[in-house]
Amino acid sequence: MSKLYIVPTPIGNLEDITLRSLRILKEVDFILAEDTRQTQKLLKHYKIQKKIISHHKFNEHKTLQHVINRISSGLSAALVSDAGTPCISDPGFLLVRECRRNNIAVECLPGPTAFVPALVNSGFPSDRFIFEGFLPQKKGRKKRLLALAAEDRTVIFYESPYRLVKTLNEMTEFFGENRQACVSRELSKIYEENKIGTIKELASYFRQKKVKGEIVIVIKAYEKILNNSDVE
Repeated sequence: MSKLYIVPTPIGNLEDITLRSLRILKEVDFILAEDTRQTQKLLKHYKIQKKIISHHKFNEHKTLQHVINRISSGLSAALVSDAGTPCISDPGFLLVRECRRNNIAVECLPGPTAFVPALVNSGFPSDRFIFEGFLPQKKGRKKRLLALAAEDRTVIFYESPYRLVKTLNEMTEFFGENRQACVSRELSKIYEENKIGTIKELASYFRQKKVKGEIVIVIKAYEKILNNSDVE
C-alpha cells in the first residue's frame, strides 16, 4: 500500500523507541534518512536490514519527485531524522506536503522530541508555550528576539553548542540579564544536563566549559511588574 510513515527516533538513548516504530521500520519497503550512517547504527542495534535512501535538507528538492514516484508505485516508506520527530526543525515538511498533494496516505507515529523533556525539566509553566526552533543565523535574528522579549508564554529554542554562548549573550540584551532560563543538553544520555538560572548566569557558566550535544533553551515567560497606577 502506498504510504509514508513519519517515524520518530531516539534523541539519545536507543531504548527510547516504541515497539510500533520498530515494527514499521521492519515492514516498510525503504527508509528515508537524514543521515544514513546515523540511521544505520539504530537499525543495526535492533537487527533491522532495510534499504536506506539519503533524504536531507540539501537534496530534498532534487529527490522529492523520485521519492513520490516510488511511493505512488505502491511502495511504503518511513521517514526518519537523525534524532527525534521528522519535520520538527528537521527535513520532512516538503515530502509530507507533496504526499498530500498526490493523495498519498501519511501517518505520523508518536515519539521522542527534545523540546518536551526540556520544557518539563525547566519547571517553568508548560500549560502555554511557544516553540521557536532555531533562530535565524543572520537576517531577522535581532528582530525576532525583540519580538519575543515580551512574550507572555514560555519560549523554547533549539541551538547549536557552537553558538550557545553567543545566543545567551544576545538574549541577555533583549530579554534582560535577570530573566530565568534553562539550558538542556545531552537529553536522555549519560551526561544529561539541565542548568537553570538567570540568562546572565547561564552565559557565564557555559562560557567556562566545552559544550557538546544538541541544545534546548527554555526562557521563562515575561512577567510585567504592575505599578499601583496599573491597577484599577
